[in-house]
Amino acid sequence: MPQPATRDRIELSGLPAAGPLYRRALLGAVPGLGGRRGADVPAVELAVSGVPVDPQRLADYDRVCGFRLADRLPATFPHVMGFPLALRLITAPEFPIPLTGVVHVGNRITVRRPVTVTDRLDFTAWAENLRPHDRGRQVDVVLVGSVDGEEVWRGVSTYLGRQRSPVGGERRDRTESPAPSAATARWRVEPWVGTDYARVSGDHNPIHTSQLGARLFGFPRPIAHGMWSKGRCLAALENRLPEAYTVQVAFKLPVPLPSTVAFSAARSGADWDFALHDQRGRPQLVGTIR
Repeated sequence: MPQPATRDRIELSGLPAAGPLYRRALLGAVPGLGGRRGADVPAVELAVSGVPVDPQRLADYDRVCGFRLADRLPATFPHVMGFPLALRLITAPEFPIPLTGVVHVGNRITVRRPVTVTDRLDFTAWAENLRPHDRGRQVDVVLVGSVDGEEVWRGVSTYLGRQRSPVGGERRDRTESPAPSAATARWRVEPWVGTDYARVSGDHNPIHTSQLGARLFGFPRPIAHGMWSKGRCLAALENRLPEAYTVQVAFKLPVPLPSTVAFSAARSGADWDFALHDQRGRPQLVGTIR
């Protein structure tokens, strides 16, 4: 589908509050109240300057995801900091895919240099690459973090908006999954992971925090946030990561709460391949560090 040639830049005075944005998304899901969706991604980019790191929030995030307490930010933490900006973009009435029922299918983060607790980040967010998929449509939401005019961090989240009828385009990988590597570790993912991660991340999607909310979207019980799973994997490799790298993951199957997952990691030079599998050996997350 065609993408906007240029984007209008909208400067915000601060990060938006997530609560009203979620309420707007739920209201938009009510028939007759949602308005007309755009045919393409909005030709805008949202920006906010000088966002400080909250040391207490960083410490809470480190504990939930398993990182060591340190002044250096985990690669996944700027995603949490700038998430309200991306959320405002996604919950806009003209956004082509409604937030309710959207599936986070992939995430790529590039760390260009370490970000520390004393840095103040300027965030910019926009959407691009709306494209058909055999289960609906996919779109990339880009979030960039800069310090003093220098890009230090970039995240690209790929979201799938499911539709009942096939629309062609990119297809699911239906090839048989390879046998999982020997587990490096097994982790018990406790029920509180959903609510604790929601509290520190601001991502209060009810499929992660509520039995009823999960069932409304077809899950027998709540599931872990995909970005918690990614963070937990990075925490396991924390002391072996370089100062600049790209980490990319595909979210395959949900991680039910509670459950036990198998983590595996294999190194080749400075690169890593890693994965999470359930107790039946099915892949839940597959990732690379380059």
